[in-house]
Amino acid sequence: MTKTRFLFLFVISLMFSTPITAEIKLPAIVSSHMVLQRNTKVILWGWADPNERIIINTSWLNETLYSKTDKEGNWKLELQTTNSKKAQTIKIKGNESEILLEDILFGEVWLCSGQSNMQQPLNGYTGQPTFGALEAITTSKNPNLRLFTVERLGAKEPIKNVEKYVEWQSASPENVSEFSAIAFFYGQQLQKILDVPVGMIHTSWGGSSVQAWLSKDKMESFEKVDLSAVNITKGTNHIPTALYNAMIHPLIPYTIKGALWYQGESNRNEPHKYKELFPAMVEDWRTKWNIGDFPFYFVQIAPYLYGDNEVFTTSANSAFIREVQLQCLDLIANSGIAITMDIGEAECIHPAKKKEVADRLLYNALNKTYGFSTVDYKGPLYKSHEIKEDGVILSFENAETGLYSFKGLKGFEIAGEDKVFYPAEAKIIDRKFVFVTSKQVPSPKAVRYAWRNWIEGTLYDTYLLPSSSFRTDNWDEAFKAN
Repeated sequence: MTKTRFLFLFVISLMFSTPITAEIKLPAIVSSHMVLQRNTKVILWGWADPNERIIINTSWLNETLYSKTDKEGNWKLELQTTNSKKAQTIKIKGNESEILLEDILFGEVWLCSGQSNMQQPLNGYTGQPTFGALEAITTSKNPNLRLFTVERLGAKEPIKNVEKYVEWQSASPENVSEFSAIAFFYGQQLQKILDVPVGMIHTSWGGSSVQAWLSKDKMESFEKVDLSAVNITKGTNHIPTALYNAMIHPLIPYTIKGALWYQGESNRNEPHKYKELFPAMVEDWRTKWNIGDFPFYFVQIAPYLYGDNEVFTTSANSAFIREVQLQCLDLIANSGIAITMDIGEAECIHPAKKKEVADRLLYNALNKTYGFSTVDYKGPLYKSHEIKEDGVILSFENAETGLYSFKGLKGFEIAGEDKVFYPAEAKIIDRKFVFVTSKQVPSPKAVRYAWRNWIEGTLYDTYLLPSSSFRTDNWDEAFKAN
């Protein structure tokens, strides 16, 4: 045997006889520059060799913490954060590797998800701007506002780690233009008001259906899910469970304060199903995170000219899904809604006024989550009606300081026993009621407001929070006057 051949065989034998030690790995969401939810229990997790001892030292805890991987190499550890505003470090050490996480902040962490109106970045879409973007980008530098983006990807099964993402980074003019406008505006304002670090996690996909965001076990309470023969790259955002598997599951159990949601356009033709699926999705996420009924604030879809604006009684009229979204407030604990009746655009499904949406979500959070009791967050909500002579008087909740309209009320319709709705005159009386009449309906029975795909909302409270579209009837069949 030649010397060269002997050395070659010796090296090969070493390769097969010496165990290969895996380095410690962490999920993408757990990294330097991250924001951990402040003053609570949070979870760190990752992967290493089976039965490996993991040693964790932090800059804010005096004791050393220990974990051990299971037979599949998974490890997880719970630890307590504080209210400190100082940057922190975490050192994670295994048998043969060590990771140092630096510049970690404690603050408020919010998850933002949905479809294209949540996805819309500060720099907008082609020919579709985000109002206020240039000023927001120019003044965006903020080391206490951190951003993390999950890129669009689907999967047939839940995956352990996000495969495409933009890592945690401080907000700056160099990186915010591609980040979700709503998430940015919300986080920017929350950080300023609370004066604590804020972390915004953005994970959304334009055109996605709610079915794509449910886990398999929850989705199968409605329909069977079998993706074995499905091409996951085609129509991914409509494949049941596909987005949950790749864009939500890998983030769990990263501790969040709450979630923001803007979706519904892709389910507008099935309002009755959405009324079941949307609350089920929220319940699903809360169960998986296992941190209780965390705040869940969502946006009612804005008016838009979906083809035929004359549809009145079928699900092609998006007023029905707006109605369902409003009803979901009673079905989802610890939830809130941002009404957008006044900021839609007839010819563009992506309204440019994203800051207004973010502000209305923020008002929910400030009042309901952070205890700012003087911050109003509810617009006028239809409560009851009284038929008086030839008209109908409407009463509202959440109008403690009265009702308001900029240039008069529009979009009201009234019907008699024949269920035929005619355009109506409406006016605010005594600053807190709306009186609706029509000469074509001498004996009125029902009123509808903004019951169209496209409509400009005109009814507000005195804080300029708009009323949702609504109806006083529950008729399955109704008709529009010719």
